[in-house]
Amino acid sequence: MDINTPAPIDLNSCDREAIHIPGSIQPHGMLLVADIETFHVRHVAGDVERRLGVTEWQDRPLAALIGDALGAQIAAVAGQAARDGFVGQLTAPPGEILDVSAHLSGPYVIVELETAAIVKLSASLVMDGLAAAAAGFERTTSLATLCTTAAVEFRRLTGFDRVMVYRFLDDGVGSVLAEDKRPDLHSFLNQHFPASDIPRQARALYLRNLSRVIPDITYQAARLRPDWTSPEPLDMSDSSLRSVSPVHLQYLANMGIRASASFSIVKDGSLWGLIACHNETPRLLPYEVRATCRLLAGSLGRQIKAKEEAKTYRQRIRLRSFEDDIVTLLSRERLPSEVPLNHLEEVGRMLGGDGVAVLRGRELARNGVCPGETEIHALAAWLLERGGEPVFSTDHLSRVYAAAKDYQRLGSGVLAVIVSAEEPWILFWFRAEQVETINWAGNPHKSAGVDPQKPLTPRASFEAWAETVRGRARAWSLPEVDAATRLRIALLDAQQNRRVHELNRQLTKILQDKDLLLKQKEFLIGEVNHRVLNSLQLVSSFLSMQAQDSDNPELHAALEEARRRLTAVALVHRRLYRGDQITMVDAARYIEELCADTFAFMGEDWAQHLSLRLSPVLVSTDRAIILGLVLTELMINANKYAYGGAAGPIEIELIEDRTRLCMVVADKGIGKVAAPRGFGSQIIEGLVEQLGGELVYGDNKPGLRASIEVPLQVAK
Repeated sequence: MDINTPAPIDLNSCDREAIHIPGSIQPHGMLLVADIETFHVRHVAGDVERRLGVTEWQDRPLAALIGDALGAQIAAVAGQAARDGFVGQLTAPPGEILDVSAHLSGPYVIVELETAAIVKLSASLVMDGLAAAAAGFERTTSLATLCTTAAVEFRRLTGFDRVMVYRFLDDGVGSVLAEDKRPDLHSFLNQHFPASDIPRQARALYLRNLSRVIPDITYQAARLRPDWTSPEPLDMSDSSLRSVSPVHLQYLANMGIRASASFSIVKDGSLWGLIACHNETPRLLPYEVRATCRLLAGSLGRQIKAKEEAKTYRQRIRLRSFEDDIVTLLSRERLPSEVPLNHLEEVGRMLGGDGVAVLRGRELARNGVCPGETEIHALAAWLLERGGEPVFSTDHLSRVYAAAKDYQRLGSGVLAVIVSAEEPWILFWFRAEQVETINWAGNPHKSAGVDPQKPLTPRASFEAWAETVRGRARAWSLPEVDAATRLRIALLDAQQNRRVHELNRQLTKILQDKDLLLKQKEFLIGEVNHRVLNSLQLVSSFLSMQAQDSDNPELHAALEEARRRLTAVALVHRRLYRGDQITMVDAARYIEELCADTFAFMGEDWAQHLSLRLSPVLVSTDRAIILGLVLTELMINANKYAYGGAAGPIEIELIEDRTRLCMVVADKGIGKVAAPRGFGSQIIEGLVEQLGGELVYGDNKPGLRASIEVPLQVAK
């Protein structure tokens, strides 16, 4: 490829570019494609004839090209359905020592051969080095120092001119958190890169294939031989040698880079960031160095998780201390409702606001940096008009409330707690505008110029470009929002207790304390739940009787399907509306108990086939109900379609990814069936859409894998 005369590139199609099926490899290695049934070689790429010393290869046994021992090991890799596995080394007849790895791709075994390292390190030295690096990661005291240590360690391992720790933000934008480089190079530290620089499908491949190397961007791609004629192109997602998108190659050339390598940083199953390595001259990383870097990147991901969780824990502890102080004040004051008014400074410090205001009826008290009284009254009216949201938070108020633009300098961020909408009684924390200068590696808003005489190319400028962002404040963290929610509950409880105390002085038959009130509330909810369940069971019994009385098989099946879904709804209802599960529920515990009930309903044989990997995630009750219905439908579909009514393996995974919840339901059955969409599928799609989420079906090899990703909270 001549990087000085790039082929025309459609930048608008970057997100749709099929980068996983290039049909060619980078020529520093060789690729053999063998049939998984016969292990006969069908296609090759690269200089196989010269480097392996063969003249004929097509339809020959794989072992004839690489030897019986390696052939047997590759057969073992294929038997384990491994995505990637190092097999060993091969000394080719010309004398070249090659690293050999293999993985599966559909009905094919893909064998990759690359030049081995000249000096091979012993396993003990590699493990000692990894242990020392991991210990160094653990000793760091913050995320910033951890990333800086990682950049230094990866540059020592790879020898590249520049190594960056690159983090993906919530909107897909990349940010360079740490960098270690050659002294004469300019720095990208703390600069941002647009989300379009690494398209969505490229991020998906980074999550699947944890390392990527390009020894020389000026390479001439080696195409598969003979030409691929099958209707389905060869999926090269897991190939280390896979040829790279021309857009990316030109992008690297525009940066002045000749060789690159990247290693994925994965946290809780999601792509957190990358270790990005750049070199101004060609540089090859042997397999064993890449393997070492992958292991070290895994250790880094675990330490990043530990550092972030420790930071969140410390913040929660600090907030709990403030909560305890407020509760103490509530217990001392004659009127709990007066506490926020009488202790504005303490309430403001609790959540780190620049200003705090308390509105009670028409009375308004303020402290610190706040908008004016008229503006706060108008904001309160707007919040009450929205309805049904007792806790509201935003770091960009003018984006959702246009009138706030007039006072964004004083209150760009607001956290509001509506204790009572009737009076009204509202607590406000304000954060002043935080004018932020974001440093970009090139202007992210400048589109590529279109010249009919020249091909369209990726952006060529990476010079530092500063953008001033106004109207935003420091964001409210999830622990801070949780603390505000708990404060609201504490105020309501204190007010309720005070009312109960006053009523007890007048009426001896009135409830003694808030615990009794809560028990009555729970009893009423339980009674309603009992009646709802009785009604559902009555309808289920009626459907069962109707099915038994009918001689029509189709009607019988339809009634039975309706009865099963009705029973599933009853299971969801019973699991949620009990005990203290009123507002928020632990989705992991809920799913575990729901599965136990569902499998008891579907048959005892199912229990032994269930595999759960559930992370604790708090979700609102209404969203948990819908999530439970989706899960129930997917399990019923697995029973009905994957295993034809028999018992079979079911895997359920639940993780929290920043502000989103991800649930995966996978089976080992017959996979996706080409049948028309049934009622159950329409139910699932409708429920996922109601949650504002996305449902993706994939091949579980074998079986069907359903991935549901939904926001934890309704978008504001």
